[in-house]
Amino acid sequence: MDLLDWHRGGLSSRRLAILIKHLPRDSATIRDTDGETADWGVTDYLLAAVVDHLAAANWMFSVVNGDGESDPPEQPVPVPRPGDPAEREPMDETASGAIPPPAQPSPSELAHFFS
Repeated sequence: MDLLDWHRGGLSSRRLAILIKHLPRDSATIRDTDGETADWGVTDYLLAAVVDHLAAANWMFSVVNGDGESDPPEQPVPVPRPGDPAEREPMDETASGAIPPPAQPSPSELAHFFS
């Protein structure tokens, strides 16, 4: 297909827009506009969510069933995804609109929740 056909009038603007809209995810245009997110499909996001949930469940199990004398294990770090704010430069904590992280549950709160 020659894009000059659009300039010459042989290809309508609507048809050109449809062709561009339905380009495959691995095309150069999509990679240029979407960046790294073009490499990730639905399956990749679902697998990352599964890994995150399994890691959280294992962490909760080890906290609840720990001996209580040693320090609890650190909370798992989520799988980095394209476009996550963690991959960008860190924000200034004093900036307006900064949301503090949620409070972590204590081992006794987790034990109470699961009992």
